Amino acid sequence: MTDAAELKRRTAELLAAHPPATTERLDFLRARFDAGLAWVHYPEGLGGLGAARSLQPVVDAELEAAGAPDNAPRRNGIGLGMAAPTILKYGTEEQKQRYLRPLWTGEEVWCQLFSEPGAGSDLAALGTRAVREGDGDWVVNGQKVWTSSAHNARWAILIARTDPDVPKHAGITYFLCDMTDPGVDVRPLRQITGEAEFNEVFLTDVRIPDARRLGDIGDGWKVAQTTLNNERVAIGGMRLPREGGMIGPVSKTWRERPELRTHDLHQRLLKLWVEAEVARLTGERLRQQLVAGQPGPEGAGMKLAFARLNQEISGLEVELRGEEGLLYDDWTMRRPELVDFTGRDAGYRYLRSKGNSIEGGTSEVLLNIVAERVLGLPSEPRTDKDVAWKDLAR
Repeated sequence: MTDAAELKRRTAELLAAHPPATTERLDFLRARFDAGLAWVHYPEGLGGLGAARSLQPVVDAELEAAGAPDNAPRRNGIGLGMAAPTILKYGTEEQKQRYLRPLWTGEEVWCQLFSEPGAGSDLAALGTRAVREGDGDWVVNGQKVWTSSAHNARWAILIARTDPDVPKHAGITYFLCDMTDPGVDVRPLRQITGEAEFNEVFLTDVRIPDARRLGDIGDGWKVAQTTLNNERVAIGGMRLPREGGMIGPVSKTWRERPELRTHDLHQRLLKLWVEAEVARLTGERLRQQLVAGQPGPEGAGMKLAFARLNQEISGLEVELRGEEGLLYDDWTMRRPELVDFTGRDAGYRYLRSKGNSIEGGTSEVLLNIVAERVLGLPSEPRTDKDVAWKDLAR
């Protein structure tokens, strides 16, 4: 059994064979993956050693102390947090060998082609069609929206309707889509921040080989649940130090600018600081639960709390700064490679936080998930669950 001592020994061997100071960054990351030290809980040969997930910080701490490069996880959050666990669970051996290594090293960035203009909150109502030509390729046509990082991505996880004659949840299949293929058109969506981190993606006669199908035909909704549960944990359960995230800049301003303080703002800051600390500790507990297996619906609760808390904190920061809080640096449209929530001014953080209650599942949908799957409350009446998708009103 692989324990902490064994991981330290293996890490020392990696560092001796590939000194960070003299090894090219990508060469080091590939060697780390091949040594099973990328994500230690994955199987051997796929970047891991079959060890406990809780032992990953042992490796990370040793490598950080040695000045080793990381894989820039924020640049490929969808790949690492959503695509990888889904491929691991449902992919063929060939798919795992092909995609996981360049995904982890950051050589190939991933995006998520799920939401559509007419299927956001009700994702299962999606209308993008995938039609198979005999036993060969699938031909995909449709439109996706709110696709983070599509302009940087090489690959996408895609769900499309393959059978319109069955109820909406049953006729969906999950694919891996090459974003460089003919027929994939990525268009920016400009946000109120001036950035365009999101995109519309138009798919016109895009050909996807059946070898890039993930899971069985018609099982796309089941496969997508793995992706969505991991997505909510990735957003709501981010590991943060004390006073990390949005509470950090507000606390810093409070300490450095005593002239801005009022009794009312002090009380509100204390309340939000406590809530931020509770959320941080709850996130740690949620990550501990992941050791037992795949994330469940509990991640929806964490993502809900994250969205509300970020919006309240950013609003308090704008009020604390008064007229300064209304300033904004640049409205020029930008296409960022990654989103920096904390490295900008208060106005940016306030505007960007408005998206927190939409991305990763709207707060309204997540409230239903918590009610039904965590608290065990009865489901809302739904008249469309047993109706063929083609017969639904749209």
